[in-house]
Amino acid sequence: MTTRVACLGDSLTRAQLSVDYLDLLERRRPPGDIRLARFGVNGDFAYNLSRRLDAVLADPPDVITVLIGTNDARASLADYPVERAMKRKRLPERPSADWFQQCLGAVVERLRTQTDATIALLSLPVLGQQLDGVAARASQAYSGMIAEVATTNKAAYLPLHERQTEELRRAAPPPIPYRDPTPAASVGVLARRAVLRRSFDTISRRRGLVLTTDHIHQNSRGAALVAAVIDTWLTARSA
Repeated sequence: MTTRVACLGDSLTRAQLSVDYLDLLERRRPPGDIRLARFGVNGDFAYNLSRRLDAVLADPPDVITVLIGTNDARASLADYPVERAMKRKRLPERPSADWFQQCLGAVVERLRTQTDATIALLSLPVLGQQLDGVAARASQAYSGMIAEVATTNKAAYLPLHERQTEELRRAAPPPIPYRDPTPAASVGVLARRAVLRRSFDTISRRRGLVLTTDHIHQNSRGAALVAAVIDTWLTARSA
């Protein structure tokens, strides 16, 4: 029997700027085992996700995974252009840790009460690759909030941040300082792919990055970890 899985999130799930973890997840499963639906929007905060659940509820799946909060965590960093993001994403208030938890909790509550789906929240990918850096610590802190929301709302918690932290520790990457990518930098990545035919992995390698192309968006190694934590949970769930 095919399991219908809805994957909710931001640009990491949209997969225009990242390697597609949905594709990698599907390849890990037996043919016909799962049918994936993508609900990812570039730049989304938890608030934005909370406002677009009708599309998911219109055809409720068996399983829902949620990977959201990277942009909320980025907004906590000193150099992040918060006002520009608020205008672009039509946020009614300034992003904060408390508001993130409220919005994520509202997402889970609505999905839990209006579907029979099993819900899993992923912790965040590591921001940057300096584990003692401010950006990585922000992604760790927001991952802790996700764990709290999962516990409170009886959802599964999938330890993506923990897996990526282990991977970075094993890799011992060069200490490249975190730089938040600008919209122009993201366009540049797309241009390199379209014009120069460079893969996400080539871009990562040239920049000395282990899991990402730009400290945020995933290369194949980073996306494989996203797929792996979901796959491990799906396998345990069906055992």
